[in-house]
Amino acid sequence: MIDVGSGPPLLLIPGVQGRWEWMEPAVESLRRHCRVISFSLVGDTGSDRRFDPARGFDNYVDQVEDVLAHVGVGAAAVCGVSFGGLVALQWAARRPERTKGLILVSTPPPDFTPGCRIQWYLRAPRLLSPLFAVQSPFRLGPEIWRAFDSVGDRIRFAGRYLARVARSPFSPTRMAERARLLTAVDFDEACRRVSAPTLVVTGEPGLDRVVPVTGTRSYANRISGARHQTLERTGHIGLVTRPGPFGDIVGRFVAERTLDAETIRRPA
Repeated sequence: MIDVGSGPPLLLIPGVQGRWEWMEPAVESLRRHCRVISFSLVGDTGSDRRFDPARGFDNYVDQVEDVLAHVGVGAAAVCGVSFGGLVALQWAARRPERTKGLILVSTPPPDFTPGCRIQWYLRAPRLLSPLFAVQSPFRLGPEIWRAFDSVGDRIRFAGRYLARVARSPFSPTRMAERARLLTAVDFDEACRRVSAPTLVVTGEPGLDRVVPVTGTRSYANRISGARHQTLERTGHIGLVTRPGPFGDIVGRFVAERTLDAETIRRPA
């Protein structure tokens, strides 16, 4: 777990790979705006919680409760990245009194259905993970090319990104287990129950080759009062290819929620 920065608290929930370390550039950017709290998902290295099969997807929602209790935070803005956005969504629906704001970043839509490629991966994650790794440049390459202006910058980013992955390896089996859990949860119902101010952040259409932008943008229509913002020149991993603009967008939203709360509390 990591707890850095000062100001209004922001809980940052990682994607399906489960490691907060993959988001380190975003953490460094966000800490200029707020107190950033992040963690590794249940079952991963760095988490002291074991996955309880009987709790299913609720393992991750329960973990949010535990992390906030551990750092002594009663209410916070919650930002979920990709799979982590679904965890944040469920938390915000169940704990409106503790959710100052909800940020969904490149999050699969409530009606997300794995395509054939992912379905094959779910059947044999250990066997097929090398194939998925080989395909990564084709999925992420276009957005890395777009995010940086020079070949040198692209090569340096790729080297740093691969180094973080090597230092914080993921488990193909755990990733597959998490993906399987999604079919048992009614995320549409969660959307209807969210009352917190909500920001939906996506990359540009065509650059996110992991979660289609149109799917993530649908949250702006499904959640009352939600608004959408595009992080330009990015796709699925814009929080690490362009952490500065990402931190500015999310940090500004968190600050606005704090000012709104102070205005409500201030006597006339």
